[in-house]
Amino acid sequence: MSKGTKDRLNPVKSILVSQPKPNDPNSPYFQLAEKYNLKIDFRQFIEVQPLSIKDFRKQKIDILKHTAIIFTSRNAIDHFFTICKDLKIEMPADMKYFCISDQTAHYLQKYIVIRKRKLFVGQKTASDLFDYFKKHKSEKYLFPCSDIRKDDIPNYLSKVGIDFTEAVIYHTVAADLSDLRDIKYDVLAFFSPSGIKSLKHNFPDFKQNETRIAAFGPTTASEVRDQNLILDIEAPMPNAPSMTGALELYIKKANNLGD
Repeated sequence: MSKGTKDRLNPVKSILVSQPKPNDPNSPYFQLAEKYNLKIDFRQFIEVQPLSIKDFRKQKIDILKHTAIIFTSRNAIDHFFTICKDLKIEMPADMKYFCISDQTAHYLQKYIVIRKRKLFVGQKTASDLFDYFKKHKSEKYLFPCSDIRKDDIPNYLSKVGIDFTEAVIYHTVAADLSDLRDIKYDVLAFFSPSGIKSLKHNFPDFKQNETRIAAFGPTTASEVRDQNLILDIEAPMPNAPSMTGALELYIKKANNLGD
């Protein structure tokens, strides 16, 4: 639990998670729903639209002039290799890859054969990669990303004088949520600033009232506050490193449940 006050600790019976429904039947969300008899629905609040080859070419980026590629999401991997396929570009064997997390690195294997000497993996955040960048300052980095992205990696590379090119390869836009207009949930769970912006884009007159808002990550939490909304549940926290962990701690208090 984060900044929510005690008078907002109303029982939780329904949660809307602003992500696609997990494919894993053992997902912690399903376990949470069963354990506490909750209705948990999933809905992507943002949509990803690929950049056309024509628009990519307008950026005048020569992919093969770079020696290292930075990946911060599976979307970036998918759209990057789609562009490479359309341009009939094959990645050279000595290309280096810097991935923000193990999950991202694992997903990269869908497209290339992983070799330890060319793969550098962070724990979860962009800052985890900074030491790797510092040790490999002579590389020419390519950063495939959305038109909406965090500033931390470009800012760091610019600050330390590392050669890099930012390549916009997909757009992030608000999904159409009009069918949710009259549906109420006790908790809305968000994972990016774009998700919060999508809520406000779809429902400019949104009144939070007793709806609790959960946010994962500092930038998401900051966007909640910037939109003058109350942040009730924040993750990760030392005692709740995941969104489901943070939700469970809150539910125990709100539903007056013991351990």
